[in-house]
Amino acid sequence: MRYFYLAISLMFLPNIPVQAKWVEASSDHFIIYANKNEKSVRRFAERLELFHAALALRRKNIISKPSPSNRVTIYVVGSQTKVRKLAQDGNKYLGGFYLPRAGATVAFVPELRKSNNKYQSSPEQILFHEYAHHFMYGLTSYSFPRWFSEGFAEFHSTVKFEKNGNVGLGLPAVHRAYELGQSKEVPLKLLLNTKNYRASKGKQYDNFYGKSWLLYHYLTFNQERQNQLRQYQQKLMTGSSEDEAAEVFGDIDQLSKELKLYRKNRKWTYFSRPRAELDIGEIAIRTLRAGEAEMMPVIMRSKRGVNREQAIELLPDAQEIALKYPNDPAVQAALAEAEYDAGNGKAAIAAADRALSINPKHMNAHIQKGYALAQLAEDSGDPEAAWKAVRRQFVKANRIENDHPIPLLYFYKSYRDAGQDIPEIAVQGLERALDFAPFDAGLRWMVANQHVQDKRYDHAILTLGPLANNPHQSKQSDLAGKLLETLEKQRDEEIQSKSES
Repeated sequence: MRYFYLAISLMFLPNIPVQAKWVEASSDHFIIYANKNEKSVRRFAERLELFHAALALRRKNIISKPSPSNRVTIYVVGSQTKVRKLAQDGNKYLGGFYLPRAGATVAFVPELRKSNNKYQSSPEQILFHEYAHHFMYGLTSYSFPRWFSEGFAEFHSTVKFEKNGNVGLGLPAVHRAYELGQSKEVPLKLLLNTKNYRASKGKQYDNFYGKSWLLYHYLTFNQERQNQLRQYQQKLMTGSSEDEAAEVFGDIDQLSKELKLYRKNRKWTYFSRPRAELDIGEIAIRTLRAGEAEMMPVIMRSKRGVNREQAIELLPDAQEIALKYPNDPAVQAALAEAEYDAGNGKAAIAAADRALSINPKHMNAHIQKGYALAQLAEDSGDPEAAWKAVRRQFVKANRIENDHPIPLLYFYKSYRDAGQDIPEIAVQGLERALDFAPFDAGLRWMVANQHVQDKRYDHAILTLGPLANNPHQSKQSDLAGKLLETLEKQRDEEIQSKSES
């Protein structure tokens, strides 16, 4: 453990001049694309892998490496203005964003350096926060209350990379200081009950994030309460409600008094993980080929996600670049994606086939070809043959990378979208896809719906939990919560009925 004094400012990376070349850094858990020099990109990749390794060591979890195509891809776009343009978000303070999707998880950040204001979240810190959520999804299939999820993410987002190579976790969330002291207070009893908090939350900004961090930090380092956090998790994982689990904390009013005193601390404990214990694997650096570099703006917009109108607007750029580089598989695969997004299935297949003729194992080309075949199958004159072709394509992709979630997901969808009976092997594949991408909300919905259709209510409840308790509240999480309540009631009624018969 180490100590950190609030009066000491964090160390910041120096400004690094932009160079006119795109670089790719490939590591066990990340792929990074940046128009920067190789040294700075390698260092950024090392920091990310060190963060992952420190998280794994802290949690004492051995998590298998993701498939190559299921790693988090990070695009360094150069400025917050470009981040906001890609996000299509009116938030002028947006410092970066993260999209958790099976086989296509991406994050967009403006720079490779921290902010010079320790009282504001830096883009790098936002990335660490979101990756902590991403990491937590891979730890367990059980869901946790919103305060716990956000407290976990905030606790780890303040990671410190020390001069001796060690990694510090659990430093004070200085960027939450104003929020904790000046924003609307969230009573502890309300913080501990996700449903009641959401029901009572108004439009006024409150100190939920800061207080979640404070509670998580206190329970982690207070010697008398350390075991309570573990007991709390265990109770939740064995079926206790949030209120029942919170009983391990004893008198909540007393805990609230302790928290008020704790946040006045000037000296904070944190964990320091020795560099020798952190295995980050190999990091491969390469300069992108000319065609890849020129196609990068198109690739970033496609990977962010476009609607049909945006796709049609983007397509001419992709076509023009692809004409210049007909023998670059990445360029042709990017064109296939742009053609598919614009609704041009046949052109997408032609582009994907050109990429595959150069590199038969190019995964994005295989995936885009599968998407396009499915797009055309809907209006095919011979639907049965068309859907079989879709399945063959995704089986090919699965053989190249059998732990990639997309081929498994779309093999299942090929039966559902064709209106055919779904075989058990396809359902098993769908569930396996969720194992590989537990952070994908759409995939989780699909699995939960299949469980409901199969009347496997316990499985559906377990699958829906992370959606209902999603730390980032949305209409989807609200719907999941309502469905979860319905299923729990239905399950309890069936149990009651069986016990009475």
